[in-house]
Amino acid sequence: MSKRATNPIDIWRIEGNQKTAKKDYLAVEEPLEIKLSYGLVEARQQKSISITMRTPGCDFDLAIGFLFTEGIIQNQHQISSIAFEQHWNPTMQDNVVLVHLTEEVSLDLKSLERHFYTSSSCGVCGKASIEAIHTQTQYSLVNQTLRFATENLHGLPASLRAQQSVFEDTGGLHAAALFDVNGKLHLIREDVGRHNAVDKLIGAALQEGLLPLSNFLILVSGRASFELVQKAMMAGIPMLAAVGAPSSLAIELAKEKNMSMIGFLRDQSFNIYSHPERIVVS
Repeated sequence: MSKRATNPIDIWRIEGNQKTAKKDYLAVEEPLEIKLSYGLVEARQQKSISITMRTPGCDFDLAIGFLFTEGIIQNQHQISSIAFEQHWNPTMQDNVVLVHLTEEVSLDLKSLERHFYTSSSCGVCGKASIEAIHTQTQYSLVNQTLRFATENLHGLPASLRAQQSVFEDTGGLHAAALFDVNGKLHLIREDVGRHNAVDKLIGAALQEGLLPLSNFLILVSGRASFELVQKAMMAGIPMLAAVGAPSSLAIELAKEKNMSMIGFLRDQSFNIYSHPERIVVS
């Protein structure tokens, strides 16, 4: 069973000149180590490839999504099993995930050395070089005919917020969600790290056999960074919408890879930064 995603604490609330004791709830942030077991049965090896600060919950989705969006695996069938590894340190129980890859998976050990410690705020920061983050996708976003009506787009933030159960308790989590062209929500995941929320979402979609996600858009609750575009691109998602602002590098990558980018989607308005042909003003 996963650990709690929220942690209750006692605080003092100040309103004007009044001090009141009350209970508050914090979003839990703990490290998750992702380890791989790979190679032939008679010569299996293990390698730790990443430590990320995340909110416990949907950890297998996170590990699988991370492996996919980083280009380490190409489909869910390359994973034979996944489990929490038993650890001598009680504080690390359920904080180490061991992913067993099938024998035929060939790993580029040199490329694995670029993997990194990621903070909850930025997954790109520790990568060895800027070239390493241009992971190539197996899906094309070119010549897609998918269209999204503005009337459906306007309703997405409210739908997202209504499903953010942990955010309602803590106010401290990011969310990522998949919506279809009719504005119907199909999947949502939350995490203290925006890139982790996206990895959890894509990992869940991969296990459900939904990839490529060419009939969906992804909505993120915060800003849109380069890495979120890269991860969406890996899953074949043609449109990324954000409640907040996109970065300049995110827009550059979206333009290059034929992805539609929407920012500041809130209060019945939004900005289109790339490939506006997928948005139909209704």
